[in-house]
Amino acid sequence: MNKCVIVVLLFVGLASCQPKEEKLNYPMTRKVDTVDHYFGTAVADPYRWLEDDNSDSTKAWVVAQNAVTNAYLAKIPYRTQINSRLTKLWDYPKISAPFHEGGRYFVFKNNGLQNQSVAYLLDSIGGNESVILDPNTFSDDGTVSLTAFSPSDDGKLLGYGISKGGSDWNEFFVKNIETGELLPDHIEWVKFSGIQWLKDGFFYSRFPAPKEDDILKGVNENSKIYYHKIGTTQTDDQLVYEDTEHPNWGFGAWVTDDQKLLVIAVTESTSGNAFYVKDIEKGGNVIKIVESFDNDFQVIDHQNGKLLVMTNYQAPKYKVIAIDLTDYAREKWVDFIPEKEGVLTGVSIIGGKMIATYLKDAHSHVEVNDLAGKYLYDLELPVLGSVSGFNGERDDKITFFTITSFTTPATVYKYDIENNKSGLYQTSAVDFDPEAYETKQVFFTSNDGTKVPMFIVHKKGLKLDGKNPVLLYGYGGFNVSLTPSFNVGRLIWLEQGGVYAMANLRGGGEYGEDWHKAGTLMQKQNVFDDCIAAAEYLISEKYTSKGKIALLGGSNGGLLVGAVANQRPELFGAALPAVGVMDMLRYHKFTIGRYWATDYGTSEDSEEMFKYLYAYSPVHTIKENVEYPAVLVTTADHDDRVVPAHSFKYIATLQEKYKGTNPVIIRIESKAGHGAGKPTAKIIEEYSDMYAFMFKNLGVDPVYKE
Repeated sequence: MNKCVIVVLLFVGLASCQPKEEKLNYPMTRKVDTVDHYFGTAVADPYRWLEDDNSDSTKAWVVAQNAVTNAYLAKIPYRTQINSRLTKLWDYPKISAPFHEGGRYFVFKNNGLQNQSVAYLLDSIGGNESVILDPNTFSDDGTVSLTAFSPSDDGKLLGYGISKGGSDWNEFFVKNIETGELLPDHIEWVKFSGIQWLKDGFFYSRFPAPKEDDILKGVNENSKIYYHKIGTTQTDDQLVYEDTEHPNWGFGAWVTDDQKLLVIAVTESTSGNAFYVKDIEKGGNVIKIVESFDNDFQVIDHQNGKLLVMTNYQAPKYKVIAIDLTDYAREKWVDFIPEKEGVLTGVSIIGGKMIATYLKDAHSHVEVNDLAGKYLYDLELPVLGSVSGFNGERDDKITFFTITSFTTPATVYKYDIENNKSGLYQTSAVDFDPEAYETKQVFFTSNDGTKVPMFIVHKKGLKLDGKNPVLLYGYGGFNVSLTPSFNVGRLIWLEQGGVYAMANLRGGGEYGEDWHKAGTLMQKQNVFDDCIAAAEYLISEKYTSKGKIALLGGSNGGLLVGAVANQRPELFGAALPAVGVMDMLRYHKFTIGRYWATDYGTSEDSEEMFKYLYAYSPVHTIKENVEYPAVLVTTADHDDRVVPAHSFKYIATLQEKYKGTNPVIIRIESKAGHGAGKPTAKIIEEYSDMYAFMFKNLGVDPVYKE
């Protein structure tokens, strides 16, 4: 029998007599005399040269850092066994909810270990399937991923987008669905854009082509909307909208289902948007319905000359309003689905109903309304978890939704809209027993008295003796809600007896815009205080103890890890900031970093804002003579969302100032970006390294039994 198939990891408890580690021999990182001045304060930036990702010296530094990291990880004896177990856990069939577009049904599937999921065409629900698009054929190593998938309205053509190496830059292509022929149409330099079909072409937005050296770090400006007619070249595309007076604004295009209006979403940040409309049939000027960026507006339908819009205008938890296009003054806006106790997260119009999805205490709740917005009934959900789906066309009689929880993989349900009946459509079998685990939601008190929710997942019968290793995960920003979800990589932590805790910190969207704003700008410290309070709760309730917690977060969550580990290092045995925003004084100077200013503010806004950022910026708050936890930074060479210079400068500073023996290392992935589209093989390798690092540095010695 194959031994790697039946290998099981078991904790044997704390390692009692581990020899003291010697400090690693880190690469020498040269320093330069770069100094910036902010409102009279001089701030040294000795590792500024690491911002140049194209220089030979930076590339050599990356190689040297990875050599140290790889050598450290290679010495962890159970790293290979972790990889084997993760590979076995990952190897199960995965399926999306089927969706109906252009009169056809499509579904995405992954047989288990495929690097990228494959798109299939269904001849009917439950009928024969045929491959329509396999991203695994785009590259030899799976590093080209699918980013857009849009069938034409007549179902004859498929527009799709790809990303290479994890970059946010996209290329668009067109394929004939019936013949499989790849058409010559090819669109480049697309970012943050969908494909919106109209007749024999589509709308999209793109940026001017960047200079070679600026592709992954240059500021992205002058977004424009174009219309591409099938069979023509990109140079022939028709410019539909631009605003030369506001080069920092971004523009997105959406065509209403009746194909009468082009809706233009206008953004200058990650929060709030303006929106305009243009009559496709009559032409004429663009009508600017909303010109400010104070609130969020998402157009969901056009009915009888009125727009139905989901918004947080005068509704922090969101509502749906009706705007009459003949008189769109704000005082004439009418509530269509009023604000409720839960946070409205999405509305689908399908089968003569309006299906509204809400968050209540960070888990999903679904209500069904009629087309006049009147509440009809709740949709009963089988488990406490997160719901997505309800896609389709207006006259569809059925739709599909997916529900997932911490210990249950995505399960697809078929929903009969007219009769309000749902049934299991597809489930997945994982080599994991969810019945052996329990999930609870607790509420802890933060520094200022605010009650903050947290999900805790662990084996049933867990002893609250303060000896359990805990993985604490958080984000806390940009109105992003953390809800129960399945992560196969997390299973290896749980089945060892580890505790997983996910805190719903302020700055997120779990309780609407007020909760979001409470963790932004001059209140950003609330997010860090919430995270610290979560760790202290886990200690006080005897789940764990100081030094037995690993803190994990990515992107804005990487900032969280860096800031909190700097402020309260004694709480944690390990800190793992992934693709983090670590230099809060310069983040806005790269790619689309300026969009984050509504959450963070910038160092140039005011002296008060500069001092606030400077006080928590991870790069700038590392001190000498402090015992930091073991740190594993992860980033990637193609991350053009949060450029890797953030992580480079952070780890260089930490290696310079920290004098202890805990490892402070960086893992720099090649041909990968901010995370989206990363191939399965690379994900498993990264998770193997992360868990090996956490096990070792939390003082847990796993052994293997057959």
